[in-house]
Amino acid sequence: MKINILIVDDEPIARQSLSDILRLEGYNVASVPSGEAAVDYLRNYAVDLMIVDLKMPGMNGLDVVQVANQIMPDAEIILLTAYGSMESAVEALRHRVHDYLLKPASPTQIIESVKRGLERRAARLARQSDGQPESALVKTFDGIEIDLMRRTVSSKEALENLTPAEGHLLKVFVENPSKVFTHRELVLLVQGYDVSQREAQEILRPLVSRLRHKLESFPGLYERIVSVRGTGYVFETELD
Repeated sequence: MKINILIVDDEPIARQSLSDILRLEGYNVASVPSGEAAVDYLRNYAVDLMIVDLKMPGMNGLDVVQVANQIMPDAEIILLTAYGSMESAVEALRHRVHDYLLKPASPTQIIESVKRGLERRAARLARQSDGQPESALVKTFDGIEIDLMRRTVSSKEALENLTPAEGHLLKVFVENPSKVFTHRELVLLVQGYDVSQREAQEILRPLVSRLRHKLESFPGLYERIVSVRGTGYVFETELD
């Protein structure tokens, strides 16, 4: 399986240059021009490593890192900036940034940093797998298997791959059966930010709809996600 890398930079030439360098190394590369676009991308696609510009209009690099740590905690992050300082480097490290490089970084620097970040990610995931029993990673309901690490739902007849946001939402449900979550609580747990209850409903409605659509092939699972009128959702353990 190829590695997925996301480049976040408001400069088109920088995005293109980084994309070309990493594609030649065999990586799958996507790029976006802003922090806001990066957050939208992370909600819908899996990312193994990110290269993020520090200085951008709107959401800056550290803003993106904070959100990414909530939505995609397993992704490694490399921060790039033309305005290096000891203060910004220290701040980056506090936010779990893998590396901090000054522009213009050479292709060799970029490639080596990416390789180190991916090696660190692989080692961390291996430790997590070794430290958890199989039952913590895979849940089974009525013959339906949910792999929380790979974000897949499968049975003898069907297989569905979930986006990071869909997988995170389903993970919250299956690990907290019978617990009623408000819309606001779910947005905080899944997306990593706090909003009003009204805003949370607008954010969750399409996400839950997409998840339910993918689970239609698994009625024993689909039917467990129940809307609690005026409150939020619950994952039922017993069906009528």
